[in-house]
Amino acid sequence: MKKKIVLFASGNGSNVERICEYFKDNNTVIIDSVFTNNPKAKVLERIIPYNVSGFSFTKEAFTSGALLDTLKNSNPDLIVLAGFLWKIPTEMVDCFPKRIINIHPALLPKYGGKGMYGHFVHEAVVSNQENETGITIHYVNEKYDDGAIIFQKAVTISSTDTPSSVAQKVHQLEHAYFPTVIEQLLTNEVINEK
Repeated sequence: MKKKIVLFASGNGSNVERICEYFKDNNTVIIDSVFTNNPKAKVLERIIPYNVSGFSFTKEAFTSGALLDTLKNSNPDLIVLAGFLWKIPTEMVDCFPKRIINIHPALLPKYGGKGMYGHFVHEAVVSNQENETGITIHYVNEKYDDGAIIFQKAVTISSTDTPSSVAQKVHQLEHAYFPTVIEQLLTNEVINEK
């Protein structure tokens, strides 16, 4: 039986597109649907070539339990947050324990928490003159960027790097590792690289 993934995104959706591309010919994994809190999000365009259903939802549906009911009916093996900016309600975390994961564009616990996403993270990393940054894939709990870490990969930052060039380096890591970590989680392979 195929393993089922549901993806959540808020914006551009390059990670969602990369995940769709990675699994498009996979016989054991299916991308069931993509959910977004932004009806104008580019992610909805990106998934069209992959024949993946896309749905936008309101804050009310997200907080009232209506979206949770939809997810329960779908019963995904894994819910993947790929650039999704809202905090997941406790009821959803409780309903899908160890089945919701997120990718964060820094080496947590550094540069995590509310408001730390996208360019805000990269600007902070550069302004603090860090010599490395990277990605963290982690389980989702009821707090921002606080769940158990599954995988981390670092990249070196030079003194000439800008927030934009750091973002490019981090995107390369995301696209290279996020799909493979998802696949390993679905096949219960041990992930121990940090």
